[in-house]
Amino acid sequence: GSLDLRHPGVVRADPETTAGARRLMSAYTALGCSPTWTCAPYQLTHRPAFGTHVAWAESNAIVFVNSVLGARTDRYGDFLDIGAAITGRVPDGGLHQDANRRATIRLDCARLPPALLAEDAAWGVLGHLAGRAAGSGVPVLTGVGDAVTEDQLKAFGAAAASGGGVGLFHVVGVTPEAPTLAAVAAEDIETVRVEDLRPMRDELSTARGPGLDALCLGTPHFSLTEFERLAALADGEPFRIPVYVTTSRAVLAEAGRLGFAAPVRAAGARIVVDTCTYITPILDPVLRTVMTTSGKWAWYAPGNIGVETVLGSLAECVASARAGTVVRDGALWSS
Repeated sequence: GSLDLRHPGVVRADPETTAGARRLMSAYTALGCSPTWTCAPYQLTHRPAFGTHVAWAESNAIVFVNSVLGARTDRYGDFLDIGAAITGRVPDGGLHQDANRRATIRLDCARLPPALLAEDAAWGVLGHLAGRAAGSGVPVLTGVGDAVTEDQLKAFGAAAASGGGVGLFHVVGVTPEAPTLAAVAAEDIETVRVEDLRPMRDELSTARGPGLDALCLGTPHFSLTEFERLAALADGEPFRIPVYVTTSRAVLAEAGRLGFAAPVRAAGARIVVDTCTYITPILDPVLRTVMTTSGKWAWYAPGNIGVETVLGSLAECVASARAGTVVRDGALWSS
């Protein structure tokens, strides 16, 4: 949605825009939609089963449901998805078909340090690289091990779909359609090294200098696991700059029940639901330089809301929010 219905006033929109957003959201619920208002519907309990055909819009959701869940959707933009819901039909083509789900390029990540691959932000940078390399094709990753989390796959897919046109990716030994490389084999091979990722990180970091005005997390929407990690890091010195965390109302309710939301708020963060900070006027216009863990947020925010960006790991982001200036872990990106 274009509003945070749970926290009125958080969106800095004029009355006409607000009224139009409410009308649109009401129209969806009148059609029978569940008002979940999230860009990450795969974080809800009712997830599509492997092999089922669905019609999803939102680029990060498309790539996640295809890749991580193994359901099948093509790239359905707004209102095409509603047409599919009304008719119960989608075109028999694109990523619904087996032939189009084979990998077109292999990215060998065996030379990347495990410490770097443990960071969600690094997966966003890797996704940005994959989007550039694959275009609208299907990349397959090898050499990353099998201890890959859903949050890392989420970060990778969102960035690959933003920096490129990726609607499906495979990770050998991790994603359901790629138990082996032979199952999704690709002829073209590229080796990925740390020195390949640093330029991608810097491309997603448009700001120059250490100045920092705000921190934005949760694009795609923050998961329960991400809340747990942030709560542990936020338990201590409060933030010195504005911090925004976007999530779904369902995840926020669970984070509140488990005690993850309270320390985040106590550190000074504002939690936003139903929308995202890179598409909706939420940030104060005086905030010019913003740090994020999200490759997708860093890719779109400069054009959408006119800010400069800094991409970093969650630990770097929390340290920066406490210091009021950009803090980098030099060893992380140079090992």
